[in-house]
Amino acid sequence: MLASASPARLETLTRAGLRPQVIVSAVDEDAFTAAEVTELVAVLAKAKAEAVASVLPPGGDVLLVACDSLLELDGRPLGKPTTPAEAVRRWQEMRGRTGHLHTGHHVIGRLGGDLRVASAVATTGVTFAELSDAEIEAYVATGEPQQVAGAFTIDGLGGAFVTSITGDPHNVVGISLPLLRQLFEGLGIPWHSLWAPAASGSSIVGDDR
Repeated sequence: MLASASPARLETLTRAGLRPQVIVSAVDEDAFTAAEVTELVAVLAKAKAEAVASVLPPGGDVLLVACDSLLELDGRPLGKPTTPAEAVRRWQEMRGRTGHLHTGHHVIGRLGGDLRVASAVATTGVTFAELSDAEIEAYVATGEPQQVAGAFTIDGLGGAFVTSITGDPHNVVGISLPLLRQLFEGLGIPWHSLWAPAASGSSIVGDDR
């Protein structure tokens, strides 16, 4: 089960052989603060997981994953820009520089009557191209930067504007498969045991906020 409205996270898990049901939390992300960006994404991921877990019916096995991603630049957390003007300013600041994309992962397993919990943060360095103002304005005009944390993607139109990454590329999309595998194994769940037949589908419950 995935506690996230992100289509990129769902697609990443689906391509990796998992078929999660999606239930979106109603967590107000602006209500949380933390001293460090890595701490903030961890807190937000935990809050989302616990919010969804609290509304699940009792009984039965459940494996729930929640994530939250933020780009850190100059020690500041950068989520989704709220306006096109903010997205333009953000890219003018990011171009030619390296930021760090942090994703908090929180896993809650209710398996065989036992409650198991694991969490960790994945960090990937991202170096941005030295874009011209015209390229920035054209990219922002597509609307993509306002849909994603950090105002960029590597699996969409923004992929051409990222010159290099250091670390797990899946993490830049919003969920680290290697880290998630380790968390599952720590809970006694082999990754390959979750592979689903290709014909299976995912279902979504809830709305993006």
